[in-house]
Amino acid sequence: MDASKVAGCFKDKTILITGSTGFLGKMLVEKILRAQPGVKKIYLLVRASNNVAAEQRVIHEIVGNELFGILREKHGADFQSFIKEKLSALAGDIIHENLGLESTRAKQLFEETDIIVNGAATTNFYDRYDVALASNTYGTIHVCKFAKQCARLKLLLHVSTAYVAGTQEGRILEKPLEMGQTLKEGRCLDIEAELELANDVKAKLEMERSGISHGQLEKVAMKELGLKRANYFGWPNVYVFTKAMGEMLLGTMRGELPVVIIRPSIIVSTYQDPFPGWIEGVRTMDVMIAASCEQKLPCFISGPILDSIPGDMVVSASMVAMATHYNCAGAEVVYHVTSALQNPLSCNLLEESVYAYVLINPREKDDKRTIQHKRPLLFSRYAYFHAYMVLAYMTRLVVLYLANYVLLGGRFTEYYNKLSRSLNSLMFVAKLYAPYGFFKGCFDDTNMRKLWGTTGARHGDGYMFNFDPSCINWRQYLFNTHIPAVVKVASQMKSFFFEILFFLKLIAEIIGVLRK
Repeated sequence: MDASKVAGCFKDKTILITGSTGFLGKMLVEKILRAQPGVKKIYLLVRASNNVAAEQRVIHEIVGNELFGILREKHGADFQSFIKEKLSALAGDIIHENLGLESTRAKQLFEETDIIVNGAATTNFYDRYDVALASNTYGTIHVCKFAKQCARLKLLLHVSTAYVAGTQEGRILEKPLEMGQTLKEGRCLDIEAELELANDVKAKLEMERSGISHGQLEKVAMKELGLKRANYFGWPNVYVFTKAMGEMLLGTMRGELPVVIIRPSIIVSTYQDPFPGWIEGVRTMDVMIAASCEQKLPCFISGPILDSIPGDMVVSASMVAMATHYNCAGAEVVYHVTSALQNPLSCNLLEESVYAYVLINPREKDDKRTIQHKRPLLFSRYAYFHAYMVLAYMTRLVVLYLANYVLLGGRFTEYYNKLSRSLNSLMFVAKLYAPYGFFKGCFDDTNMRKLWGTTGARHGDGYMFNFDPSCINWRQYLFNTHIPAVVKVASQMKSFFFEILFFLKLIAEIIGVLRK
């Protein structure tokens, strides 16, 4: 399927997209408009109090983004009228029946919509259980029910994650999840019971409400419940657990609705489309990159391979998949949009690239002094990292504790408590991310390779819908594109980034205090 046929699939079509204000969502909207200006209408479901507020979000968060620069230049003075004609903002939320839309608007979409793309989700690894269930699990069902009422609908594309596989080892196939399956032998998952449990715990907390700290206590309790239930059934965090349950329900309830499920691995900045290095936020391995560039992280923790894929390749794969399976009644196809089997990115290469980058592009402190960079330690197993932290820092923290109370009369209690809390936070975050960095499975990509084969493109570079990971030179991409992009974004979002570095920054303090 050549590029013109892929683009042609979207001509005169009406598309409903959820999650359009997210990283992938923005890229998908831009790519459809650029590849097929003849698209009839793209409805964007966004959380807002009303349609006017929804339109403002679309203008400021999507259309106003630098990502739309090429489109803006292409259409010139007609850009605003083009956007107004093609995009329509809708106030709604997938956590509600009929997506929270007014009945008249819902009826209109039932009659007009050809394709639905569900990209809305909460991606927080440590989110409240009730919030994650509402969005990632039952939100998926609300989208499915809505899609089944659309008379013209030819396809529902659901964006998931490859890590619904949890902590499985070996080759993980591109196949739908089975209802009730778990990753721990002897345990059966009842999704309705999980929702009831979350509601019961929340109701109990409401009954025990007392004092101004109740809201924070409820938040922590619901987060802990989500993590506990995910671990009980074999998933590492509430995000992938609730996404897995969403897939299970979708497979059970879709009927003859044609469904494509896209499962990307770790998503990184754009490879080439619409330009190299576009990224929003600091995510997953980017935290390590940014922290290392600022000399706030003394070590890298990861297994030998970090399965990563540029965001524009995820979008291109999604569009080719939509064009391929459009109007194929009854189909349910899963695609692993991943790179490890064809072109693996090693943690060693990532660490080498970051170190090489900071040597050539040294960072400066707030006082303009150049940061002296030291090469970080590299731990290929989480157990090694944990042992290192115990020997290097935790034991010394115990010594500080004893010295404080036995010799210093408790004068450093506040400082000790601060370091102790921070160190515990660091270990918690490291453990939360460990299943990604130390993932022992391998994502089969047979379906994705076959999909790429339909394009007829021998090599990804130059093809409008490139999602061929074998064309990526990881060393060049990291050094020239991704690392500079992460550094730029981190510097632009200082307040948020420093909040992330709260756990990492403490290491410098501990090194300075405990090694004395």
